[in-house]
Amino acid sequence: MVFQVSKINTAIKESLLTFDREKLIEATKKGLDEGHDPHDLLDVVTSSLREIGDKFENGEFFLAELINAGEIAKTIISEYLEPSLKKSGSERKVIGHIVIGTVAGDIHDIGKSIVASMLSMAGFEVIDLGVDVSPDKFVEAVKEHSPEVIGLSALLTTTLPIQRETIKALEENKLRGQVKVIVGGSPVTEDWVKEIGADGYGEDAIEAVKIVKRILDISE
Repeated sequence: MVFQVSKINTAIKESLLTFDREKLIEATKKGLDEGHDPHDLLDVVTSSLREIGDKFENGEFFLAELINAGEIAKTIISEYLEPSLKKSGSERKVIGHIVIGTVAGDIHDIGKSIVASMLSMAGFEVIDLGVDVSPDKFVEAVKEHSPEVIGLSALLTTTLPIQRETIKALEENKLRGQVKVIVGGSPVTEDWVKEIGADGYGEDAIEAVKIVKRILDISE
């Protein structure tokens, strides 16, 4: 069984790194059919996407390949892993509400979408604003949905300042006190979190869920 798990994980990773949708679907379906934990399969997808993101940052992959990998992964998550996770769990109970989006000037969708899926699986109601979201749109979403948390994603160093601008916009509209702010993206560091006054960040989707639960004092 250990060998088989390793074989499935390798197939999923190699399929994503070569942008092979059909092989990825085949490997994922095989893993699920053989009874492997969908959480573990999702973790492989997440770590593989993180590797693809690193290769993009290093110039080994182009933006089109980055987006392609994200679209393939979203298909796997929404059509196979997410339904399996729901089927294996009890009746869904909403434990919190989160608005999430990629900040203005940035069309990176991979990390944000995976975090949104993981939060949804953890029991949160997620309002995904998509990509290229302005500070004003985040403010409008907070007014409309009254979430406990908003998540601001930024892949590019040049879009990091929009995270700061969004927090300032919340302050100016007297909303900062009622909502926690988490930030994410390759360029984000602990020092940046402190500098802009955010409440936390996660290096990956699994860590992001833990951070949200921690700042909302929700037990694991």
